[in-house]
Amino acid sequence: MVKRVKPLSTPVQEGPLDARQLGAFVRARRTQAGMGIHETAAFCGVAVDTLTKIEKALGDVQLSSVLKVCGMLGIVLKVEPWDGQ
Repeated sequence: MVKRVKPLSTPVQEGPLDARQLGAFVRARRTQAGMGIHETAAFCGVAVDTLTKIEKALGDVQLSSVLKVCGMLGIVLKVEPWDGQ
């Protein structure tokens, strides 16, 4: 029997994005797509350990892996203009 994934609601961003919040967005998007962690890791082309570290904000993960996962899941990261020179 296939384990059903319970979709999580999309988190609300509070202030600047940090690793913990990004992980919550990734996990919510994954579960909303009905995908388990193993299936998502294979879909995104990353190791399960890497996806786990992203979702739980544990350890160091290469930026390229984070961007790949976000891109494959349809999560858009945006840099906003800042005031200054």
